[in-house]
Amino acid sequence: MTRVDLREDVRRWLAEDVGHGDVTTSRCVPAEAQAVGRFVPRESAVIYGLEPAALVFGLLDARVAFDPHVADGERCAPGQCVATVGGQARAILTGERLALNLLQRLSGVATLTSRYVAAVASTRARILDTRKTTPGLRALEKAAVAAGGGVNHRFGLDDGLLIKDNHLVAAGGVAAAVAAARQGNPLLRVQVEVDTLDQLREALDAGADGVLLDNMTPAQLAAAVALCDGRAWTEASGGVNLASVAAIAATGVDYISVGALTHSAPAVDVGLDFVMG
Repeated sequence: MTRVDLREDVRRWLAEDVGHGDVTTSRCVPAEAQAVGRFVPRESAVIYGLEPAALVFGLLDARVAFDPHVADGERCAPGQCVATVGGQARAILTGERLALNLLQRLSGVATLTSRYVAAVASTRARILDTRKTTPGLRALEKAAVAAGGGVNHRFGLDDGLLIKDNHLVAAGGVAAAVAAARQGNPLLRVQVEVDTLDQLREALDAGADGVLLDNMTPAQLAAAVALCDGRAWTEASGGVNLASVAAIAATGVDYISVGALTHSAPAVDVGLDFVMG
């Protein structure tokens, strides 16, 4: 995502929230009032989203100063001030909710990702994100995954070839799907989703570069890794959670994809504490 794209997204999100104007703030707060706000997480968190938060206030009033005190991707303690914003109180109040929504959501993704990464730190496995993102927020959510130590997988349907179960049904099986995929671009790496060892053998015989091992037990995953023996990279997926991810990583898989990083990350509790100027 370019800064121009981000700026346009923030402009659109402001239009959604503000509508024809912030009637509460415009009626209750004097135009000349000045304020300083401190962004403070109420819990330990990996912070992400400072740049879009700053853009919120900059688009409302270019004179508002947004000063980050940490870098995106930095772990912060409860009560630690991560940024301050100062200037016209009306602009700060109008932008408060959108800025907090972005910081809370994206910090939640980064924080949850960091927990998964820590859980597999003693293994070779890398934590991947998925396309299970919030519509309109994919670029930011994937950036938050990277800030938390995860690895970005496919950004969209056009930048990676992953043959999943329904593709296999529609294409007529593993061998037919892999052969057809190779015809379009023989240099593009092909990954196939499998849920049994027999399917895995088919994928390997068909020349798949990678396999997505779907909803397998740790024992099945270990057997699959041994069967692959370096002929294809391995990715475990399906039902992964913080309680199970270490055991999955211990099977020797190369990657573990976790949809929960973006579809179920709890928002971090971040507050904006006001001090009137």
